[in-house]
Order: sequence, then C-alpha cells, then structure tokens
Amino acid sequence: MNMREENLHHIQLSVPDMHCGGCMSKVEKTLNLLKDVSSARANLSTRRVTITWKNDTLTPENLIEHLAGKGYSAQAIDDMDGFEDEQEKAGQDLLRALAVAGFAAANVMLLSVSVWAGANDVTRDLFHWISALIALPTIVYSGRVFFRSAWTALSHRRMNMDVPISLAVILAGTMSLFETMAGREQVYFDAAVTLLFFLLVGRYLDHMMRTRAQNSATQLLKLAPKTALTEDLDGKRTTVPVSSLAVGMKVVVLPGAIVPVDGRIVSGTSELDRSLITGESLPELVKQHDFVQSGVMNLTAPLVIEVTAVGKDSFLASVIALMEAAEQHKSHYVRIADRLAAIYAPFVHIVALLTFFGWLWVTQGDWQQALLVAISVLIITCPCALALAVPVVQVVANGVLFSRGVLVKDGAALEKLAQIDSIVLDKTGTVTTGKLMLQDIDEVEADLFGVAAGLACNSTHPLSRAVTRAAVARNIAVIPCDTIQEYPGQGLEGQCRGRTVRMGSRVWCGVKDDMTEDPSLIASQLWVKIGNNQPVALTFVDQLRDDARKVVENWKLHGLGTTLLSGDRPSSVAAVAQALSLDNFVAEASPADKVDIIKNMETSGLQVLMIGDGINDAPALAAAHASMAPASASDIGRSAADVIFLGDHLAPAAFAWRTARRARRLIQQNFALALSYNLVAIPLAMAGLASPLVAAVAMSTSSVIVTLNALRLRYQAGGDMKL
Repeated sequence: MNMREENLHHIQLSVPDMHCGGCMSKVEKTLNLLKDVSSARANLSTRRVTITWKNDTLTPENLIEHLAGKGYSAQAIDDMDGFEDEQEKAGQDLLRALAVAGFAAANVMLLSVSVWAGANDVTRDLFHWISALIALPTIVYSGRVFFRSAWTALSHRRMNMDVPISLAVILAGTMSLFETMAGREQVYFDAAVTLLFFLLVGRYLDHMMRTRAQNSATQLLKLAPKTALTEDLDGKRTTVPVSSLAVGMKVVVLPGAIVPVDGRIVSGTSELDRSLITGESLPELVKQHDFVQSGVMNLTAPLVIEVTAVGKDSFLASVIALMEAAEQHKSHYVRIADRLAAIYAPFVHIVALLTFFGWLWVTQGDWQQALLVAISVLIITCPCALALAVPVVQVVANGVLFSRGVLVKDGAALEKLAQIDSIVLDKTGTVTTGKLMLQDIDEVEADLFGVAAGLACNSTHPLSRAVTRAAVARNIAVIPCDTIQEYPGQGLEGQCRGRTVRMGSRVWCGVKDDMTEDPSLIASQLWVKIGNNQPVALTFVDQLRDDARKVVENWKLHGLGTTLLSGDRPSSVAAVAQALSLDNFVAEASPADKVDIIKNMETSGLQVLMIGDGINDAPALAAAHASMAPASASDIGRSAADVIFLGDHLAPAAFAWRTARRARRLIQQNFALALSYNLVAIPLAMAGLASPLVAAVAMSTSSVIVTLNALRLRYQAGGDMKL
C-alpha cells in the first residue's frame, strides 16, 4: 500500500526470498543505504519489508530493482492478487520434491543394503548403476530447491545455508558416479538422496509455518466498501467509487450497508453496529448531527452523511495504520535458529576446505581421499537437525493443540506465548460468550412470546433476532402481526388480533422502573406490551464463559497479571471485572487506546498476551507480544491473532500457554542436542573416521533424535485440559 504524508512515501513489499536472519539484515541494509530512504524494516515471519522515503527521487520500481540487484525478488502488496496462488504453487512444488526424494531414498537404500549384504563384482556394479539411475535424476529434480537459492546467493556475492547443502549433494553425487564408472566398491548415492529428503522435510515444514502468517491490515482492507451511493443537491443518487469521494459530498447509506467514510449525519435516524469500535454487538442509536466512522454497519434506516474524512484520514485507515505499526513491532523478533544460521554456512565451508587441504597434505596429493573426507564433513555438518530443532517441535505442539481445539497460525507464536508474563482480556466474546440469549424464557406466556416473535421476525435488530431464534428453538407458534413499523432506537409497533402491540425500550413500552444488573451477567431487555396490559420484560444475557473465573484464577496463581480491557460502558466492564475478581480494568477504550495501553505495558518491561475477538481488538492483537482470539471472533480479529481457540471455554487458551512453555524447553533441548552432535561428529569426520554414507546416517540419526525428543511433548501434554 503506497501512501503519502508530508512528502513522505510508504510502501510495503513482499520479499519471498528472505529465509533467515542474515537475509533480513541484508534486505534492510540494502534499502537503508539508498539516498532519501528514512527507514526499511523487514518482517521475517511474513517476509515483508516496510519502506519509508522522502522526496520523489525514488519510486517503488526503483526499490524493487535495487532488491533484485542483490538477489531478492520483491513485489508491492497492492499488486499481489496472485500472490496466494504463487505461495500455494511453491508449497506443492516443495511437496512433490519431498515425495520424489523420499521414494528415491527408500529404493536406493534397499539397493545399498543388498551391496552391504555381500553383492560382489558384476552384481554390485549393476546395483550401483541402478542406484545412479534413481539418484541422479532425483538430485537434479528435488535438489533444485536448494540449487536455485545457492546460485542466486553466489551470483550476488553472498552466502546462505543452501550453499553448503548444494555443494555436499552435488559432490556426493558426482563422486559416486565417478566411483561407479571406475567399478569401485564405495558409492554414496544413498547419502545424497537421504540428505535431500531430510532437508526437504525441514524446508516444507518451514514453508507451512510461514504461509500461515497473514497480514491483518491487508485483510482489513477487504472490509472497506469499494463503492458509495452519493446524493447531489437535486436529490439525484449515483453510485461512484469510494476513491472518488471528497470532503463535503453527501453519501447515502442504506440499511445493511457499511459506512464507507467518516462523516456527519445530515438526515435520518438509525441504529449502527459499532462493534468495529467498541466490540459490542448491541446497536447504538444515531441521529442528525451525530458523527459516524467508516467501517460500521447501518442497521435499521437510511442515513444521509456529509463526508468529513476520506482515504488515509478515515477511521478505517487509522486502524490499518495502527496494525501496520504494530506488526513492525514484531519485525525484530529473530529466532535462535536464524541467528545461528548467519554464522553456520561460512563455518561449514571453512571446516570442509581446511579438511580437504589437510588431507591433501597428509596423503601427499591423494585428491580423491581428500575430497571424500571433505564431502563427509559437508554432509555430517549439514544443518538438518538444527533446521528441524524449531519446526519439528512446532508441528508436534500444533498437533497437540489442534486435538484440544487450538489452532496456531504463526510459526513464532509458541515461542512468544511462552515468554508472556501479563494477560490483557477483551470482554464481550472473550470472557463472555458474546451470544445474547433469553433468560427465564419458560416464565413468559406462550401467547405473549408468540406475539413478540411475530414482531421480531420483521426486524434485523440483534435482540429481535435473538427472540426469533428462541421461538424456533422452543417450537413456539409465531402469532402474525400486521402494519408493523420500526422506530430506530425505540422499538417495533404493530397490530395483532385487533390490539396495538409494542416491543422495544422501557420508554417505548411505558416502563419507568430501573433494573438491577447481576454482576455475573451483562443484561439487556426488550419490553413487550399488548394493548393496555402491563408490559412484560424479555431479558437477554451475555454470560461469562463457564470456566472464565477458574482460568483467570489459575493465571493469577502462576503470577500472570491480568487486565480486562473493553470498549464497553464502565458499569458493564466493572460488573464483569467484579465477577472475575479483577482489580485492573479499563472501559470505553478505542482501538488506539488499546494499542497505547499495551505499548505502555511492554515499555515497562512486560510481555503481554492479548486475547480479543473484535475488529476493534485487531490493532491491539497485532501490537501485543503474543495474541489469541476465539474462533467466534471477526475475520479481522482471527487474522490478527497468532493463536485461535475453539469452543465456548477459555481453558484452551490456558492449555496453549502451558504447551508453549513445554515446547520452549524442548526447543532448547533440541538446540543442545544438535550442537552437541556437531561437536562430536565434526572432529570424527575431519579425522576421516566417517565415510559419506556414515556421515549421512549420522546426520539422519541426529534428525531422528531431535524429532523423538519433540514427540515427548505429546506425553507431557497429558490427556486432558485440567488447570
């Protein structure tokens, strides 16, 4: 998205070739060295870079060309209609390469076993040639994933992890072909294809994790209407693109439509769904001279709005800007594996090169033996176990969490979740169910409820819909009403069996009593009045999730500070905080307020987990160190969150936190195992005590050990979700 502000230009580019921390640093350095570039910040999780520059000396095309000159293809986010298809195609290509390598590794290994079992002379040579016919095409096909990356890096005078991998595979294959042609006993096709298989497993897991990371701001853009209905001085209405609107124009917003701009109501009275701003599903009455914001939904009557802000000045654009700024807060989160990878590749080459020259000197010029030992060093030091250390734990943890109703979107989410020490909770839809239900429906007379349902089925108001759902669920006969009219902010009126019936607010139905709220509920009421009879209340409640108190108590026992943060009215937020025994709560918080509160908490040294469900929570979800949302959340809320939990309970959120802590311990153990393996294996390979085949087996064994260690998480997680 390309914007201008005080002669500053901003753009966000996708850079799919960023694979590690070294790549990220290279991209940022390349762009920051350009004249007039104010800042360039890369996000490794989403493989995107946000660039700010001044003046008109640079264009997006110039920036893309500079990155291409360093070997990184880039694309503007606005031009990415086919990007998701490209990502899916890349994943399928990786999966095919993995399948071919796995098939080849199994078959070549079977042939190798036959040779080890005692096949000699002609039979041995035949098996070697068959192995070559299987392995060499596999190396070309499946290895191209690494070869392309390595060639791009080398052609631009830089190094990455794929260079030693490619070198080891090519040398092992070439050496094996040479040995086969010479009719010798030892070939290493099995080592080459087995190496490829395990490396492709790690690459595919990494691809899956990264494609799950979605850009929330891009998703939020889809919420904005593309067209608007304008009205001129003569009352003529015309549909125009939203981009053509200007301040002072008049826009007509029909019931059920999204308000496309910020503006002031010129005429009309209606109710708005302002969940984008407050997170509350109950509508808000608006009338002439009130201000409305883009992204909210008009519910009951047409409105004519005078435009006061468009484009980047609108409320929706400000939410998008908040989210983009919040996502950049995550851009410097660099995982341990990436930091190690930055120094691992040159280390491997130096060790292999020293080994080659050392053996060349020891053997007095026997280049074949020297090359053989150097290949063994390259293979045995290939970073398969290191590459799998994080993703294999993530995959196992994801499987455990998925079986408990928790979906992890971001590959780094578990690491961040394990670090949190404070929790911020949204109210409606998070600690409460977010579903308005009729309370004590059995105490309402069937005829009266039938009349209420007859009125309600003619309205789209959330409370009316709740009445209609309750009537259907209880098989209550709907008594038809006619001449029904809806009065925004007041209620419905109609005729039923010769009597005037009303359903709506207290005032609308002539009720003056105050209602006492139950602290454990957020209650709303509709009143029903039939003729001159006494009005009867239909009470709707948004109940706390069944286990909300228990989960919050458990978090407090573990030392996690917990805060309730909501856009709702103070009395409602205070009631829920009291029910949860929470001293810390904030009411009437806007999306910007929520972001500021979380940033202030993190500035003070806290690592915050935000759990929310609404569009208004999305910037805060993006700003927090880690974030969760229930599956019932808005699309934007789910997109902004790192973790999604299913069901009507909070227990999955607590279970995810415990699982993340266990996963962190296993990741640390895996790094220790991988590094210990290298400390032992590299000296053995340099001493010539490991052939390429033994090196491949050792490398594979280290990967298996790392994987088995990760699988312990399944048993640690246990069979239930008890707190």
